[in-house]
Amino acid sequence: MAEDAECREKLADRPVRFRARFLSDGGLLAKLRSFGIELNRSSLERLCNESLSAQEIAKPLIAKCVFKTAKEEEDGDWIWICVDALWSRWFPDKPSFEKLDDKMQEGYELNKSGHVEAACHIWLEAWDNAMELFDKASFETIGEFDERFRGTQCLFNWMQTLEMELWNAGLRDRRFLARRVEVCEERLRRFEAKDDPSPENCRRALAESWFDLGETGKADDLYREWLNADPQWGWGWIAWSDCYWHTRTQFADLRRAEELLHKGLSIVGVRDSEDIAERLADLYEDQGRADEAKELRRQAELISEPPKPSASIMRATPPVADSKRKVGRNDPCPCGSGQKFKKCCAGTKEAGTRHD
Repeated sequence: MAEDAECREKLADRPVRFRARFLSDGGLLAKLRSFGIELNRSSLERLCNESLSAQEIAKPLIAKCVFKTAKEEEDGDWIWICVDALWSRWFPDKPSFEKLDDKMQEGYELNKSGHVEAACHIWLEAWDNAMELFDKASFETIGEFDERFRGTQCLFNWMQTLEMELWNAGLRDRRFLARRVEVCEERLRRFEAKDDPSPENCRRALAESWFDLGETGKADDLYREWLNADPQWGWGWIAWSDCYWHTRTQFADLRRAEELLHKGLSIVGVRDSEDIAERLADLYEDQGRADEAKELRRQAELISEPPKPSASIMRATPPVADSKRKVGRNDPCPCGSGQKFKKCCAGTKEAGTRHD
């Protein structure tokens, strides 16, 4: 509406949420009474305690109304708008889906304008609110939450953004890294064994945060535990090595980083072995070992090159469009994070596809 005059004209007479700001509590209650709905603070509090959103409260109230014209039906939107506004004013400590969505979007706006720490402050409140709503409704999975939430962003996409921006904010204020640890630990506890699409990304974020906070032993213990359980997790070896390479200067240990990559490559059947070899080649180049890096890249290309089909198969098989383009390790990550692929979604089942 702010940017489009045509949109403003179309919505000029429609109930819009922001217009509730200009009505007093009495004005909002009067709006509800005009639809035959009587609410007061105590009755609304009971409904808020039983519901996850103002929309859920308003839906049965709207269903009881008889609208004779399309215009009257449009005006019926005032019912949920008034309920939402009163919920926010009277019970600000009770989270709702509407308030959660508002905080998510406020954070995105702040982040887009370069205020990363301010965005993270808002998003951490939103995280606490989301977990409160999870417990209130006894949700078990992210999917269950999103089915009811239906917000501007799906919960999983936003969790990924929160994790990444807490890291960025933590580069200036390490308290954000401590909160990142808390968020990742809770996410793994709640969702890892249920429906989290990328628990491996969350594990990496958790260990990375502990390492950068100076708890290097804690990070090592986590990677040992995870890789003992799944030694073929190739990006686990890469991420563990990165802790000793792509880190603050006082914790850097290139010999240890190289050792971990070699160990990962030695695992029979290790996943993403070509990426481990590429990372090791990058490490060699950083140390001026160009010939070793060149040989490793040659080996990585051989690993990643698909076998050529026989001539008979080539004649019999029609051409098929490539639905998943190979994403280069230094290309922008296709999830839209703005980071390089190798530092974001690489190594997960979702690598190469957008989470939308």
